[in-house]
Amino acid sequence: MSRLALGTMTWSRDTSVEEAGAQLDLFLDAGGTFLDTAASYAEGGAEATIGAMLGGTLSRSDVQICTKAGIRRTRTGGVIDSSRDTMLATLDASLERLNTDYVDLWLVHAFDTVTPLEETLHALEIAVNSGRARYVGVSNFPGWATARIATMATGRPAIAATQCEYSLLERGIEREVVPAAEATGMGVIGWAPLGRGVLTGKYLDAIPADSRAASEHLAGFVDPYLGERSMTITRALATAADGLDWSMQQTALAWALTKDHIAATTIGARTAAQLVPSLKATLQPLPDAIMDALDEVSAPPLGYPERR
Repeated sequence: MSRLALGTMTWSRDTSVEEAGAQLDLFLDAGGTFLDTAASYAEGGAEATIGAMLGGTLSRSDVQICTKAGIRRTRTGGVIDSSRDTMLATLDASLERLNTDYVDLWLVHAFDTVTPLEETLHALEIAVNSGRARYVGVSNFPGWATARIATMATGRPAIAATQCEYSLLERGIEREVVPAAEATGMGVIGWAPLGRGVLTGKYLDAIPADSRAASEHLAGFVDPYLGERSMTITRALATAADGLDWSMQQTALAWALTKDHIAATTIGARTAAQLVPSLKATLQPLPDAIMDALDEVSAPPLGYPERR
């Protein structure tokens, strides 16, 4: 699969079908093959948009599709539910919307504190054995649960990947998730490598009216990264990008992709024009001096027992 995954969280809601098609064309032309979506994105609208493309000019063999299940909609909002029946019913609905009979990677969208891991693992096993998913994994799991479900899968289809947020503004997975994944042979897929848009520099002076932070349904998604620490890191990134004569977007992505523990990272954009700088990020790794400087300014806080 390509090291960049094209995220579709905004498709059919903030991104029109026409813009989504333009994004996909740019992505494929740049060598991208990996599409990331979820049953909960736009309440299935993102998957349906991909499915419409698969029913048109997009060939199923040209892409790998990752989708996620485990967030159930209720009248009051989303509920984390990775029970076997909910997971498998969600997968069947996803396949119908996606206009395909299998997905390449199927992930548990979030850690469920109620459902036993054994039950969730059984759903993943059924999905692989029935041919509905080629590989399975988890998303947004803490380190201990990542290691636990991977070791429980011995003799069953392996837990192939974990997907977690990872950027200069959020490096928490380096403490326990990454070591757990490396010890159990799982690949790590990052999401939000641009710090939910903050690392593009658009919020350094104010909140643009057409940005996610100004959106009624996405403002809460961006707000955690608008504090002083995030702005300090973002200003350091701006200095590094200026010295390289790169865009901040390209520099932030190159930082994530230079990390050995990242197999791929997911980029998302509202428009095709916003996507273009991201597609240049795989062309060249960051120089060591820039990498070291960005590592230092963004180092995650460590406490007992991780601190050595």
